[in-house]
Parts: sequence; C-alpha cells; structure tokens
Amino acid sequence: MDIQWYPGHMTKARRQMEEYLKLIDVVIELVDARLPMSSRNPDIDRLGQNKYRLILLNKADLADEEANHLWQQWFRNQGYQTVLLDSRNTDNMKAVQAGIREACREKIERDRKRGILNRPVRAMVAGIPNVGKSTFINSFTRKASTKTGNKPGVTKGTQWIRLNKEVELLDTPGILWPKFEDDEVGIRLALVGSISDDVLNIQELALRGLEWLRSRYPGTLAARYTGLDETELPYAMLTDIAIQRACLKKGGDPDVEKAARLFLDDFRHGRFGRISLEWPPEE
Repeated sequence: MDIQWYPGHMTKARRQMEEYLKLIDVVIELVDARLPMSSRNPDIDRLGQNKYRLILLNKADLADEEANHLWQQWFRNQGYQTVLLDSRNTDNMKAVQAGIREACREKIERDRKRGILNRPVRAMVAGIPNVGKSTFINSFTRKASTKTGNKPGVTKGTQWIRLNKEVELLDTPGILWPKFEDDEVGIRLALVGSISDDVLNIQELALRGLEWLRSRYPGTLAARYTGLDETELPYAMLTDIAIQRACLKKGGDPDVEKAARLFLDDFRHGRFGRISLEWPPEE
C-alpha cells in the first residue's frame, strides 16, 4: 500500500518557514505521541538544526503510557527538551512554558548578561497536518493572544502571536515532506488521520489497522465490537463490524466501506484505549 500526499501549498509553506527562521530563537515541534518518529517531518528537523529545540509529544493521552515515557527519555537522550502533552488540557501549558525557558536557557542568560531585559523568546510552532497545532495554540494563548503585525511573517497561513512578555509564537501551516521512503510511515500517518482520506483506499487502510491492532493489542477489538472473533481474517472482521453496527446497504448486505470509516474513526479518537504505533529504537 503506497501512500504519498504532498499538496502544492506545502511547498510554499516550507519556503516561508525557511525565510522566517532568521527571526526565530526556538523551534517548537509537535509530533503525535502514538507515532513520534513517523510524525516527525525531516524537513522541519533540518530547518531547525541550528536553533534551540522543543519537542511536544502531543496526544499523549491517546498513546500507550509506557511508550510515552520511553519516547520522552529517548528524545532527551538525543539532546531535545521534551514535554508530554494533551493540547486540549490547559493545565499542561505550564510545562510547555518551562520547556521553552529550559530550551532557551543559554539565550536568556546571554541577554541578561548584556543587560537586555524583557526581550521575548521567538518560537516557531511547526508540525505535520492534524497533529494538534491549532488546539495547542488555542490552549497556550487562552489568556493573551495578539497578532503582532509589525513583524515579517504576518501573511495568510502564518501569524505572529504574542503570548506574554516572555514568548512570541509564529504559527505555521502543517506540512509533510515530498516522499515517504518507507511505505509503513505513510500507512501509520494515514491511520491517525494526518493524510487526506480523499487519496486513500479506506478499506485497505482499515484492514491494515485491524491486522495491526489484533497482533499488538489483542482483545481491544473484541472489547470495542462485542465478541468480535479476532482470529478471523481482517476482511471477515470488517464484515462482522458492519453487521454489528448496522452498516448495511439497501437489501441488507454489509457495507464494508462504511464499516471501514467507522473503524478508522474509532482508531483515530482513541476508542480502543491507549495505543502506540511506534516504540523507541533500541539504543
């Protein structure tokens, strides 16, 4: 199953990000905690390599708790400041603010020694589509969000937001990269909804998801779809789900396409419990 999706507007967005980097102190990169490696755009990694970095493992509430802590430690071992995050929960934002300060500690101390006070840290918020950037921005700026139009970057799709005296955020559109070298990366991204369903074979994707779940998290399918036989072939399971959830065509035949969309919606919204599609590589 070969999945590729790179709309033209993403090329423009990437060029804009490159232009704005000279204004930036720190790159805040959001990744999906369920698949932290696959949801990291290598272009963002390259663009931000000479900047301070903060990685937010967003949707951590949907990911396997053990995997979350292993990933957090793995990223820290690579030299990144890292925060586990549920961007819908505003209580998490104190940890993000602390993460920004720690990531930029050298810059803040250097400014202090030079007598430069109250110069805000300028942070670029970046990530792939549907990783939760907009929700994060809305939660993080809930008390004071002001577009600061006196700076470059106030263009369609990109905006400066003054958070407080300490931080200004540059919001950027979600972008992917031109080609997934590993087919499995595209499949994982499609399963969590980071690729438009319009370019996907929904049934085939659902079958891959069913196979993956029963092999990695046995019992979760039977718990969600009462009594589902996980020893069946994936297509048979999908047919059973269609019948159980009344996904039927005229005449009463199972509508497996509708059942596939129902399964993917359950998968993407965490209705099978906390699951992770990736675990850190052995060090």
